[in-house]
Amino acid sequence: MFYLLDLLGTLAFAISGVLTAMNKKMDPFGVFVIAFVTAVGGGTLRDVLIGRTPVGWMLDLNYVYTIIASFILAVIFRKKLEKLRKSLFLFDTIGLGVFTLIGLEKGLDTNLHPIICIALGTMTACFGGVIRDILCNDIPVIFRKEVYATICILGGTVFFALLELNLPINIVYLLTPAVIIIARLLAVYYKLSLPSLERK
Repeated sequence: MFYLLDLLGTLAFAISGVLTAMNKKMDPFGVFVIAFVTAVGGGTLRDVLIGRTPVGWMLDLNYVYTIIASFILAVIFRKKLEKLRKSLFLFDTIGLGVFTLIGLEKGLDTNLHPIICIALGTMTACFGGVIRDILCNDIPVIFRKEVYATICILGGTVFFALLELNLPINIVYLLTPAVIIIARLLAVYYKLSLPSLERK
């Protein structure tokens, strides 16, 4: 189940990257590169920090195949995806929830403190999007007013709270990304955000 969630997150973030790149009118190679770094950027940084090398996607080609399939499907059905006004947001949100869980689990596997695990989960979920936005010449979402990384931290806190309740691990794996996804949907719906800081 955990492996399938990992592939689902890769699929979701890759499609998010494809849609972002196509909105920037990039050529096919540029679109594929953006899809690839969006899907594996956060996980690559996480693996390097915890000394897990070669990084995950280099050891399992299923991740590469998933990104390629996401790229092809998103390009073929791009007109239908463009009609779904919230498609980019929804794919990004799904990836956010799933990748936070993956980062948390990797931190636990390395016997790190829960606070560091939450940091790894947030990094895994957010930094692929940071690289995507930088390459697309946008200010990364994580640095803007929209609640983004904060929700990952919330999800990490919920994850460890559920573990303390001794719930079945599969239930924890389902509830953690669900909380993150629902929290972000509610935050956007009700226009909740952190205040921006200005010099004045």
